[in-house]
Amino acid sequence: MTEGRIAGLTAILITSCLWGTTGTAATFAPAAGPLAIGAAALGIGGLLQAAVAVPALRDSRAALRDHLPLIVVGAVSVAVYPLAFYSSMHLAGVAVGSVVSLASAPLASAVLERFVDRRASGLGRRWALAAGLGVVGSVLLCASTFEGSAASPGSTIAGVALGLAAGSTYATYSWAVQGLIGRGLGRAASMGAVFGGGGALLLPVLFLTGAPLVASPEAFLVAAYMALIPMFLGYLLFGFGLTRVPASTATTLTLTEPAVAAVLAVLIVGERLAPLGWVGLAILGVVLVVLATAPAGRAVPAVLPARAGSAGTAGEPASAVPES
Repeated sequence: MTEGRIAGLTAILITSCLWGTTGTAATFAPAAGPLAIGAAALGIGGLLQAAVAVPALRDSRAALRDHLPLIVVGAVSVAVYPLAFYSSMHLAGVAVGSVVSLASAPLASAVLERFVDRRASGLGRRWALAAGLGVVGSVLLCASTFEGSAASPGSTIAGVALGLAAGSTYATYSWAVQGLIGRGLGRAASMGAVFGGGGALLLPVLFLTGAPLVASPEAFLVAAYMALIPMFLGYLLFGFGLTRVPASTATTLTLTEPAVAAVLAVLIVGERLAPLGWVGLAILGVVLVVLATAPAGRAVPAVLPARAGSAGTAGEPASAVPES
C-alpha cells in the first residue's frame, strides 16, 4: 500500500469521526429544526471552504468556466444533502434515517463511477466485500438503537425517501469533486467551487429557519461547532482524501460514521447499546481492515484529459487516484 493511499484513508476516517459527532451535538440545540441544522452546518461550512480557496479559485477561473455544469451538479448536491439527511432522521428516526442515507451512498458512488465515468476502479471483490459488510454493520448498529419510533408509516416512508436522496447527493458531490480534480483542477479550487456554491444555495434556507440557532448561547455554539469542525475541517480532510482514493472507497469508509455516533450516544447522551449493536460495531471494524489492507493497484487516469492551462494548484496532484 502506498503512503498516499494510507494518508487518504486516514483523512477520510478522521472525517467520518468528525461527522459522527453531529447527532450528539444537535441534541444540545433541541429547538432547532432539521432544515436549520443542515443549512447552518453545510451552508456556513461551504462558504468557509470557498473563502480559504479564493486564491485557487482566482487562478482557476478559466478551467472553472469550462467545467461549470459539473460544478453546478456538485453544488446543488451539496445544498440538498444536509436538508435531506437531517430531515430523514427527523421523520423516520435517527436509526432509519442514518442507515438509509449512509448505506445507500456507496452504491450510488459505484453507479456513477461505472456508468457515467465508464470505469470500475475500486469496484472489485474487495470493495464489494467492504461495502456489503459496511451495510450489514450499519443496519445492525442502527437496528439495535431503534426503540419502536412512534413515527407514522407516512413519515417513515418520507424519511426513507429523503435518506435515499441524501445518500445519492452525498455520492454525487463526492464524485463531482473528484471529477474536477481528475480534469486538472486543484483540490482547493474544486472543493471551494462546489462547496461554496452549495453554501450559497443554503443561505436562504438558513435565513428562513435559523432563528432558533441564535436564540440561546448553547444553540449558537452548536451551530458554530457544526459549521467549523465537522463541516469545514471535515470537508478539508475529505477533499484531501479524494485526491488519493476513489469516491466509491471514500463513501464506503464513511460507513464508520454511525459507529462513532453510536459510541458518543452511549458515552455522552446516555443511551444504551444492545449486544446487536456491538456486533455491528465489530463488523464496521472489519470494514476498516478490508479497506486499509487493499493493494494500491495501478493509478486510475483522469476522467478527461486536462485542458491546457488548467493544471491544479501547485503541490497538489491533478490526475491520478489510486485504485482500490
